[in-house]
Amino acid sequence: QVQLVESGGGLVQAGASLRLSCAASGRTLSSYGMAWFRQAPGKEREFVGVIRWISSSTYYADSVKGRFTISRDSAKNTVYLQMNSLQPEDTAVYYCAAGRWGVVAGSPRPNDYDYWGQGTQVTVSS
Repeated sequence: QVQLVESGGGLVQAGASLRLSCAASGRTLSSYGMAWFRQAPGKEREFVGVIRWISSSTYYADSVKGRFTISRDSAKNTVYLQMNSLQPEDTAVYYCAAGRWGVVAGSPRPNDYDYWGQGTQVTVSS
């Protein structure tokens, strides 16, 4: 089992930055991919990006490429989502997810991920 706890959400103005954290526990993550998803009201859960833990290789959705950056701190077993130039359309609940890399391999499909955090709300005002 992998337990995931997100933090760092909040209310910001358009153009601001925010960094989300996802603290993981329960298993060694070397064989896992750690992803960020988001879900706005009335919409499906949307892939944001994923990092392969062992190599720190990252993959992003086109909608956030160049604005969002995923990184990880192996000493803290924590994954980060740095969000810059936030826009109102980035408003959503942001979720951290984990899955074995042999399965997820950069996958944007939520069903490929086994473990999920509780989510953290990000609201961007115009």
